[in-house]
Amino acid sequence: MSTVGVGIDVCDIARFQESLARTPGLAERLFVGDEVGRPAASLAARFAAKEALAKALGAPAGLAWHDAEVVSLASGQPTFVLRASVAAAAEAKGVTSVHVSLSHDGGLATAYVLLEG
Repeated sequence: MSTVGVGIDVCDIARFQESLARTPGLAERLFVGDEVGRPAASLAARFAAKEALAKALGAPAGLAWHDAEVVSLASGQPTFVLRASVAAAAEAKGVTSVHVSLSHDGGLATAYVLLEG
């Protein structure tokens, strides 16, 4: 396998939490399934992961937020479930494996995404 793309993103947790509070419906537009109802730090990390994934894919037009869901394996390790627009973009780039790492500390949430093909 070879690297197809990499992406990283950082999100200020307090600012993200303020955006969620100020904008009704924002959480519903960004998050789906296992993501819904998580604490602000976790949501900020998942938002950063979706941004990092888009960057790793080359930021093609037409990606839908709900088409990339960050879920946790039984071990607690995060992974992506890709659907529709995001799955199509990944397939077009020859992606066969998606790796994601999340972290939040010191008021910042960070995500790193590595795509292999």
